[in-house]
Amino acid sequence: MKRLLIIFLAIVMMNGCNKSGDTDSSVPDFSNSNYYQTTDQTSSGTINTAESDIKEEDDLEIKITVNGRAFSATLYDNETARAFKERLPLTLDMSELNGNEKYYYLPEGLPKNSSRPSGINTGDIMLYGSDCLVIFYDSFSTSYSYTPIGKIDGPNGLAAALGSGNVQVSFN
Repeated sequence: MKRLLIIFLAIVMMNGCNKSGDTDSSVPDFSNSNYYQTTDQTSSGTINTAESDIKEEDDLEIKITVNGRAFSATLYDNETARAFKERLPLTLDMSELNGNEKYYYLPEGLPKNSSRPSGINTGDIMLYGSDCLVIFYDSFSTSYSYTPIGKIDGPNGLAAALGSGNVQVSFN
């Protein structure tokens, strides 16, 4: 019985010493949610890679060029945006509508998941129906439903670049 008590006290003392603020730098800190990684074994050694479902931010970025002016845009991580990105690069002759948007009917539809947005914002890139790509260059409220594709990151000057008529727009 004495032996068990001594072992128990030794374990408690060792755990107590470890909680004194001294940390062992060889033990990883798993409290950071960005730490989780998988390990792949290869013939050349061990390689740490991020989880496969985490997307690189660069995978969601595209460039939109209008009349020689380049805009960067970020696509949303959804099925519609991924299907749209697979078709890039594209150069489209977009038509004017309502003094607030340019649109183009794609030859083949994209997957859609439409809903009515609380409002349209300058720089929104959306899909109307399954085949109408729309870039909005003015903010307003709407009663129509759209599937969000992405957003132009800095839409300042977008309306001026798009102009008042039809325009050619490149997506890369």
